[in-house]
Amino acid sequence: MSVTVLGLGPGSIRHLTQEASQVLHDASELYVRTRRHPIISELPASLTIYDFDNIYEHEKDFAAVYETIAQQVIVLGSRPQGIIYAVPGHPLVGESSVQRVLHLAREAHIPVRIVDGLSFVEPTLTVLGLDALSGVQIADAMDLAAQHHPPLNPDRPALLGQLYGRQMASGVKLTLMNQYPDEHPVTLVSGAGTAEARWRTVPLYEMDVQDDVDHLTVLYVPPLARVGAVETFQDTVARLRAPDGCPWDREQTHLSLRSCLLEETYEVLEALDSEDIDALREELGDLLMQIVIHAQIATEEGEFRLADVVEHIDSKIKRRHPHVFGDTVLNGSAEVLQNWEEIKRNERGQEDHHDILAGVPTALPALALADSYQRRVVRVGFDWPDIEGVIDKVAEELEEVRQAPDKEAQAREIGDLLFALVNFARWLEVDAESALRAASARFARRFSAMERLAHQQGTRLDDLSLAEQEVLWQEIKKADG
Repeated sequence: MSVTVLGLGPGSIRHLTQEASQVLHDASELYVRTRRHPIISELPASLTIYDFDNIYEHEKDFAAVYETIAQQVIVLGSRPQGIIYAVPGHPLVGESSVQRVLHLAREAHIPVRIVDGLSFVEPTLTVLGLDALSGVQIADAMDLAAQHHPPLNPDRPALLGQLYGRQMASGVKLTLMNQYPDEHPVTLVSGAGTAEARWRTVPLYEMDVQDDVDHLTVLYVPPLARVGAVETFQDTVARLRAPDGCPWDREQTHLSLRSCLLEETYEVLEALDSEDIDALREELGDLLMQIVIHAQIATEEGEFRLADVVEHIDSKIKRRHPHVFGDTVLNGSAEVLQNWEEIKRNERGQEDHHDILAGVPTALPALALADSYQRRVVRVGFDWPDIEGVIDKVAEELEEVRQAPDKEAQAREIGDLLFALVNFARWLEVDAESALRAASARFARRFSAMERLAHQQGTRLDDLSLAEQEVLWQEIKKADG
């Protein structure tokens, strides 16, 4: 009773290890995961060869295929003579069935022997002229195709094995394009380690239209031409904070950077308001700098690391989106928000709604704070049934401002009026904070233009009557749209 897992190498008999050759020479039967491997025809004629290719035709996906193969290998390994199970390449490089065999064998107390084989990696490195210790990342194309963003450092090269065919290549392409430009050059290497080895470099967007992508194809993804990894940027920030780094950056603390964080946040908002994509890209970078430098300071102080920040938000987002990452079924954004609040209450160990506003930061700008409060309470159903009630409330608050007996009362009623107007904006799906910033920007632009126009007419605004200023203002408004 035993299982011997043997690596057949990348495809040529000359790459078979001496140990593997001896095992095959002494064996009478061999079970192979698939006959779709060039070396099969070169194995000793004395061997009776069985395969599991028929399983691929009956199972719904690769995971089910490998599970079925592993179970059958364990059954055969339970025989007195055991089993020799052969796989392409190295048994522990990209062989999911082998991992399941190892797991099941441990449970069944069946001894397993691994016979090493040359993997696809070494001959591919030879074709490309790469050094494996230069930061080459190795990934399974099948795993990557199932993701939405590649788990790769774009500043380092990567090899993706088991591309299989054009359908798999298409899935890999879509995932890679979430990080790499469409025109990024990639190299398809087929049959590395065989006499038929070939390779071609194509733009990323064309990788799935090649006719010769098959089970022996490996994808090489070179690094980005410019820095693109958060890890690289974190090293840059750590260098600034190092003993021989920048004196200013070394002096900063969490508290000293508060104004910088606020300023960069508002510059991002300004880029959004102006719909300037180039500015948005730049300002998001400046905001990222604030996040990374806070994480670096925390790392130096032994408080936490950037990985802890990522882990916390990643787990929280997944936990609060069970309709995406779990089996919960929700219909529409309203149910999503209600479920979100329920999850948050459970996280805090609460059974009621009394603390629903506690998580809103009171340092927000006044309009944003009002909007946040109102959006929170709506999640538990505290809202007007229709917009007419909101409009009536605005009119009511305006009348109370008019009737206020003194300055203190006026200030209070103005606050209520503004609060009601924020609610009105929410009903119209308008962000009140952004709308007021945009209005302020329009006013500043138009007033500056009015000053210039008055100057061009040989006068100054303060020399004009109110009626004359109004004429200029209407001209500017009309020209400004």
